[in-house]
Amino acid sequence: MGEILFWCAALLILHTYFFYPVMLMVLDAVDQAIGNLRYIRDGNERRKPRASDGVPPVTLVVAAYNEEDCIAEKLRNSLSLEYPEDRFEVLIGSDGSTDRTNALVEACTDARVRLSAAERTGKFGVLNRCIPQAKGEIVILTDANTMIDRAAVKKLVRHFRDPEVGAVCGRLRLYNPSRRDYEESAYWTYESLIKFYEGKRGAVMGANGGLYAIRRSLFTALPAGTIVDDFVIPMRILEQGYRVLYDPEAVAWEETTEDYGKEFGRRVRIAAGNFQSLKLLPALLSPFAGFRAFAFWSHKVVRWCAPALMALALVTNAFLLPRGLFYAVTLGAQLAFYALAWAGSRRGQRAGALRRISSVAWYFVAMNLAIAVGFWRFVRHSQRAAWERTARPTAAT
Repeated sequence: MGEILFWCAALLILHTYFFYPVMLMVLDAVDQAIGNLRYIRDGNERRKPRASDGVPPVTLVVAAYNEEDCIAEKLRNSLSLEYPEDRFEVLIGSDGSTDRTNALVEACTDARVRLSAAERTGKFGVLNRCIPQAKGEIVILTDANTMIDRAAVKKLVRHFRDPEVGAVCGRLRLYNPSRRDYEESAYWTYESLIKFYEGKRGAVMGANGGLYAIRRSLFTALPAGTIVDDFVIPMRILEQGYRVLYDPEAVAWEETTEDYGKEFGRRVRIAAGNFQSLKLLPALLSPFAGFRAFAFWSHKVVRWCAPALMALALVTNAFLLPRGLFYAVTLGAQLAFYALAWAGSRRGQRAGALRRISSVAWYFVAMNLAIAVGFWRFVRHSQRAAWERTARPTAAT
């Protein structure tokens, strides 16, 4: 029984972090080969015909809570985006802001800017209020401290010429001006690669709140208390049978924070919301959902179980030591990894290859610790839906 538990835990961890991304790459290579063969054999045009080449009206929705430090820059950035002015508007949803956020938005004289202010409920309340108010057929969702590339709107919108596309996720680029080897960048690149391959199959597992677009007609009101709206919204669109894509050319920038306590709290909040989403997305848990369910289980559900799987692998491995040298090696490897992570948590060590590797190990362990804490908050119903601002300086384009 100990061996069965150890191998189940180990293989599931390997699947969610390694085997699943490799499978996506293999499937993409097979699709490319089959497409090339059909093209050579039949000579048909390989591009999918587009239903429309029009320029749909677009609304940029920004959820804001006490954003006086960056809202003016956000407005300047939003109004500089390349899209026909008569088909573009910016809707700022203020979630009970108590600083100068509302006044700064109202001071903007551009007719494309609107303010929708209400009492504080949380981001789900802002989106439930603002998305139905949007005049645009396509709604682009973004955060106040996220700066968007000027061409990003056009790049997102072009995909909606295909009537089967319901949502498109942009590429959020995180950076840290003081540390080029910031550990989140390595993991974020890895996650972006997975999204890229999932997008080729029309099943990106969630968006990031910094930049994604949806068809307004496909939005369904979020249940009260929804925490991870940027995951639930595109996944509900996926549930409806529409494709969710990823466009790495539609870029936005956001600066990371040096406040590790607040960053850990943000991850805990997201983790609690992820567990909450399981009851909001029942159709995607069914094997009858095909690849969408496989991706959901592989990329998300199993990964959310990783803290328990890691603990199970370590404990069962210790009991298997009498079974031989192999299990001594695997236990040693696990302990060495956790020792490396501990070293990575010590911020004062010198820079270098070992520093970068240990930082990534620490990021991985801290991320899974946040998942465990988030699960505890989820089962105790102690995670608030209303978000708190993470202290990040405004990014620049």
